[in-house]
Amino acid sequence: MADIETSAVEETVEQPVSPEAALKNKINSDVLQNIPVTISVEVGRTSLKIRDLMRLTQGSVVELDRLAGEPLDLLVNNTLVAQGEVVLVNERYGVRLTSVIPTADRVKNL
Repeated sequence: MADIETSAVEETVEQPVSPEAALKNKINSDVLQNIPVTISVEVGRTSLKIRDLMRLTQGSVVELDRLAGEPLDLLVNNTLVAQGEVVLVNERYGVRLTSVIPTADRVKNL
């Protein structure tokens, strides 16, 4: 008799995946890309007493904590993500990014 080799065939049965488990493994990039965020640019900050705030009128000057020429902060949902400088684009202000803050260094609610 001839020797007949047999090989074991493994059947893989796919288990149904719950929606929660699917979300943990992968987020649909189309959905993620369509989430709106708020972007703001901060020139500087200051702190005033309410009496000083109430004295402000048209033409008043509020001194900020930044020096002229220092980079502006670009915030996404109140999280610092980059710094840049003011530019003019077709008679509108814009920000040219000069540095992007690494994810590990981002500070929430500056």
